[in-house]
Amino acid sequence: MWTAAVAAALLGLLLGGWYAASGLPAAQTLCITCATTAYHLWMRLLVGGVFDRRMHDRADLRRRWYQPQPWEAPLYAKLGVRRWKSRLPTYDPASFDQKMRTWTQIAQAKCQAELVYEVCAVLSLLPIAASIWLGAGAVFVITSLAAAGYDLRFAIVQRYDRSRILRLLARRGVL
Repeated sequence: MWTAAVAAALLGLLLGGWYAASGLPAAQTLCITCATTAYHLWMRLLVGGVFDRRMHDRADLRRRWYQPQPWEAPLYAKLGVRRWKSRLPTYDPASFDQKMRTWTQIAQAKCQAELVYEVCAVLSLLPIAASIWLGAGAVFVITSLAAAGYDLRFAIVQRYDRSRILRLLARRGVL
């Protein structure tokens, strides 16, 4: 992901130079797309790093934010989370490895991951404000909404899995 973030930033700078020299609208659109992509990648890396340094995969599983809500199970069923969740990539599979970690540690890591994805989803909408100065609103809206939706899928999976883990821990008397 670091390589993609650097590449997107460099390509955005190159395309920005091309736009400055040529004034071509296509160059502006490509520059904005690369710069926005770079923002999304760097933002995710930085947000993940901040949460890693602050939380260290530790969360109070009893906090209200982490508790499953009654409306979630029907929503997950309607979205078909069970069918597609296994097709999503995992940034750090070791954080969720049942052979390396306890179920409590996995649930805590899922809490942290959920927060990262939720913060990223909100921050994904910030580039839309750039359309005020740069124009090309459609490019900003499309890339920002796509990125926010991408992050929310991961947050949903974290909550879906964690609710099942919390039930397991409660049955074992851990919580």
